[in-house]
Amino acid sequence: MSAEPRIVEPRINDRIRVPEVRLVGPSGEQVGIVPLAKALELAQEYDLDLVEVAATARPPVCKLMDYGKFKYESAMKAREARKNQAHTVIKEMKLRPKIDPHDYDTKKGHVVRFLKQGDKVKITIMFRGREQSRPELGFRLLQRLASDVEELGFIESNPKQDGRNMIMVLGPHKKKTEAMAEAREAAAVRKAERQGYGSDDDSEEQEELDGSVENSEGSDESAEAPVVEAAEKPADKPVEGN
Repeated sequence: MSAEPRIVEPRINDRIRVPEVRLVGPSGEQVGIVPLAKALELAQEYDLDLVEVAATARPPVCKLMDYGKFKYESAMKAREARKNQAHTVIKEMKLRPKIDPHDYDTKKGHVVRFLKQGDKVKITIMFRGREQSRPELGFRLLQRLASDVEELGFIESNPKQDGRNMIMVLGPHKKKTEAMAEAREAAAVRKAERQGYGSDDDSEEQEELDGSVENSEGSDESAEAPVVEAAEKPADKPVEGN
């Protein structure tokens, strides 16, 4: 087993063991060849690190920089590069020559999803028993599937017999990077729509609350009116008995 490659970090500050260096300033300006002690003195003066950026040069090239910030930015760039890196993936879908219509639609849906993601799809028709004597069934099924998804993919490898199986490879029209970019854009749109719906709901809820407050104020006024009328109404005279 081969060992994993070891990441070698550049030498900085006191780890640099050469008598003189070709110094580059913080803004990229060329300072020139200076003794190592002078370069370290300038690094302390600028409150920066002296980093060896070209160890094989004669003399080695060193630069004044914030090494911690440099490492962080390099890690972020590498992470973004891995995020946008497209890996060639071949998905596989297996079918039988006499596949049920419902199963065919399900399998076709998977093929459509794979092609939209920018992946290649290997379609395998499996023959069993007497089906091996009728390879035209598998050929027609592959042609039908290729025709159904022609808007998303094309036949990269024509159908060919491989033992008891027949194989065809479909390639996507869009590259993997394009499919990934579209997926990220669609996700951003869905997120924005969800946030927009949330703000509308909040405004509607606030309107309902305001309306309920107005209704409650109106009900208070209507409740006071009968009380006033009852107070102003003269009392009934007592009924005299016979």
